[in-house]
Order: sequence, then C-alpha cells, then structure tokens
Amino acid sequence: MNSKKIIVIGGSAAGPKAASRARRLDENATITIYQKASDLSMASCGYPYYIGGFFNDRNQLLCSPAGVVRDSKFFLNAKNINAVVNTEVTAIDRKNKRIEFTNLLTGEKGSDTYDKLVITTGSSARKPPVEGIDLEGVTTLQSLSDADYLRKIRDEGKIKKAVVVGGGLIGIETCEALHLAGIEITIIELLPQLLTFLDKQMARLVEKYLQTKANVILKNGVTAFLGENGKLTAVKLQNGTEIPCELAVVAIGVSPNTKLAKNAGIEIGHTGGIKVNEYMQTNDPDIYAAGDCVEIPNLITGKSVHAPYGDLANLEGRVVGENVIMGNVAKFPGTIQTGICKVFDYGVGSTGLSEQNALQQGFDTIETVVNASLDKPGFMQGKLLITKLVVNKTNSNILGAQVIGPGEVSKQVAIWAMAIKNHLTVDDMVNADLPYAPPYSLAIDHSIATAHVMQNKLKGLFKGISAKELREKSKNKDPMVLIDVRNPDEYEEMRLGIGEKLIPLGQLRKRLNELPEDKNTEIIAWCKISLRGYEAARVLQAYGYRNVKILEGGIVAWPYQREK
Repeated sequence: MNSKKIIVIGGSAAGPKAASRARRLDENATITIYQKASDLSMASCGYPYYIGGFFNDRNQLLCSPAGVVRDSKFFLNAKNINAVVNTEVTAIDRKNKRIEFTNLLTGEKGSDTYDKLVITTGSSARKPPVEGIDLEGVTTLQSLSDADYLRKIRDEGKIKKAVVVGGGLIGIETCEALHLAGIEITIIELLPQLLTFLDKQMARLVEKYLQTKANVILKNGVTAFLGENGKLTAVKLQNGTEIPCELAVVAIGVSPNTKLAKNAGIEIGHTGGIKVNEYMQTNDPDIYAAGDCVEIPNLITGKSVHAPYGDLANLEGRVVGENVIMGNVAKFPGTIQTGICKVFDYGVGSTGLSEQNALQQGFDTIETVVNASLDKPGFMQGKLLITKLVVNKTNSNILGAQVIGPGEVSKQVAIWAMAIKNHLTVDDMVNADLPYAPPYSLAIDHSIATAHVMQNKLKGLFKGISAKELREKSKNKDPMVLIDVRNPDEYEEMRLGIGEKLIPLGQLRKRLNELPEDKNTEIIAWCKISLRGYEAARVLQAYGYRNVKILEGGIVAWPYQREK
C-alpha cells in the first residue's frame, strides 16, 4: 500500500503542529515542511520577553519542552519529518497536486507532489504607507530577525528614545520590553483608546497605569518617519508634532498571507483570510489551512473573524494533522477570542464580547457590571482585580468578560472563557465550585463575586452607575447627592473630589437627617470597591429612598483624575 504524501507550507506554529500530529497517527506517511525562514517552530509570542531580557538564550524560543532546538535535524531524527528551510513555495498546481519552490540561498528551483496539502503561511505585519518607512531604525516585531534586531539594540544600550506605533497587544508588550532596556518610550495610537478589545473605561484604566511608565498619545497617527543619512531621527504625527527618536516599532496589526492560496484559486473570506470549514478544509478537498492565514467563526456572533493567536494556531494545526491522515474526523468549531497580555505589573485579559462589540453585533438586551476586589486575602498579599462582565439580559447567558489589574488575571479570564464556551448563565456561576485556599483565592472567588453582583443587578437589588456616567453627571452639575461611605483615614488618603459627602457606613443610619427629605432624590454611593457602597444603598432603600445608585467598581475603578 502506498503511503500518504503530505506537504506543509509554513513552519512556524500551525504547520509543525499539523505535521507532528499527522506523524503520530501514521508512521508510514511521507511528511515534508517547506519553510521560507531559516528557523522552525518559533515561539513568536515570546519575542518581547527575549527583547526585554526575561531570558537571554535565543534558542529558548526554538526549543521543545525537553530543551532540544527544533531544527531540521530534530524534525528528521525525532519525528521523521523532512523540514526544508530557507525555501519559498512559489506556486500550487491543484490540478496536478504539485507545488513549486525556490531555495532562497542558492536560487535553485524545484517541485514536489502531494496527496494532501496544508497551508500555514501565517501573517505579515502591516506597515503604514508613509514617507520614511524604510529608514534604518524603523522595524516591526513579526519575525525572529526583528526580535534579534531589537535584542541587539537592548544589549548595546545606545538608543535612549523610541516610539511604538500602535496600542494593541504587540505594541504594549514591545513597550514593556524596550522600557526594561532603559529606553524612553512614546506610544502612538490612532484610535481614541488602547487595546480595542477592552471597553473604554477598562482601557482608560490601563492607559492611566501605562502613563506611569511611558508617554501615551491617542487619536493621532504617524504621517512620516524623518531621518538623516538613512537613519531615523524623529516621527511626525498628524497634528504636526515631531517626536525625536532613534527607534520606531510599528505594531498596527497583521494581515494574513494568502497570495499563494489566492493564486491557486483557494477561496478567500471577507476578512482577508483563507476560508475553511469546521475541518479546516479549504474549497479544495485535498488542501487544508490553519493559523494566522485563515479566518474562523466567532462562536458567539457566528461571523467569521481573523484571530491570529498562537494558541489557536496550534489547536487548528492539530485538527488538520488528524484530518489529513484519518479523513475529516476532527473539528475546530471556532473562537471566542480569548486573549491576555502582560503590561508591566498588570495583567490585561478579555474573552468573548466587550460591551461596545456586543452592541455593534446587534445584542440590544445586554447588562454589564464592574466589580473590583482582591484576588486573595490581604493577609496573603492579595492584589487588585477589576472585572467587567457582559451578559444577555434575556437569558442571563454570559457574553464576555474583561479583567485587568496586578492580581491573577489569567485565572479569571480562563474561568470566564470556559463559562462562555459552555453557554453558562449568571445563575450557573453564582454557586460555582472553584478551589479555595487563602494562598490562591478569596473564600468567594473574585469571579463568583462578580456573578453575585450581576445577579443582584438583574434582580433589581443593585442599581449601578458607571464611572463615565457619573463623570458626565458631575460635569453637567446634575442635582444629586454623592456619598463616600469609607472611613475618614481612607478618605484623606484617596478621594474623587467631585462634591461627595463623607458618611462612613457605620454612621449612615444615625445621619439620615443629613440627606434630603425628598425620597426621589438621586443618591450615588461608593467606597473603595463599592461593596460598602452596595450595603449603604440597601440601607437607604430600606428607609424609603427610591433612586439610589452604586458607583460600579468604586474608587479603584475610577479611570479619571482624582483629587487625591
């Protein structure tokens, strides 16, 4: 019996995963990877941390869990996979099931035939079409050579000022890496907020924290990179400002590499990625695709999205590897777009839909809540978490969650991701059986407490007001009574300073005479995280006040200037 012949185009993440899975399922298949770059299985999400000096051995980016560098020799000896590097596949002949390739070092051309073909050509960094983009000192962070370039800059220590163009995941992580190298950073973002997967209040909290480490400029784009003698000297912005710098890292997103597939008549979707079915199969039944070059369904909206995440690339590659050997037996259903990044001492994560995305997608019956608390008890050095939860009011299904802060963000995002994937409701989450011990969490985990707040809100027990709404009301001088129910020493240490009255929770019942007699008066209460604010609101409601609201997330989730 003839063995199957499988060719994989692309050797970063999805391709090697597909090849390795195929090999484990069929020892006799002939499997070849063609890789345009000189390296294989690069841990590209680790590039910022290599640049930042979290580790110094470049080979760590290429190693297997056992510490062996995954080069061509490794693939041949350990997996019996022929991995051909520095070789670009230039054409796919679907009729004759053949590919054409060129060795980029020698110029030698060749061809190879396949039974099943896997396209994992990845993505390329977007570059703005502006003057000076090719100056020395202007770079992206997409390839290992980019990482090598930036690591060399870090090690030399000569450059003192840099600009990062783009306030997304890669831009923020690059900012930290360069800051750790002692470089003064300015982040330029065309949009009115950083990290567009977050809602504005959450993004504003991240921005406020990031401003303690770097300069942040929003609602401004780059019109030119300025230089002398071929080297970058400054970046010019839309408003005419020129920012002196010797380095600019462009991080404005990526575009799927689909030219090869498109030229072969492979169908491309509306996001620009290769269109695949649930088996990761293209419109050609003998050609599969995975990784950054494809588009996949969003499991909440049903719409196709481009989701260039390293974890998804590996999961998709595994499905492909199984299907090219066994037939279409494995499925990849899609994504809820779960992501996380490290922002200095903050974690920033999101899963599912943000409020603004939910509204854009036509969800018009949503409810949101912001909850702030520690991730574990104070006596175990607990750290702050701020979560915004988005649910569908009609069925209480959880649609999305955003979590930020110095606390254990990853755990929280993982909990919400599993809840969304399994269509859990708020009522499912309020009694979730999660592990508890003081070194790891509060007795009522932050995620469960967030569900409690949402349940109270859905039942009408908790009437919240967002920081944005309160700020607008304050600016408009709307008639309302503002009450801070913390202790005096807390008030002196930190306060909003927008006309609030200090009435500690323990004194509230005795000082009701200080409130207006009109029980319809709007009263807004808060504390540090608004747990005491909620208790104050319940007290006031019990005494007949009908228009009492709680500032969601309290003072710690206030994203604007405070008096103290």
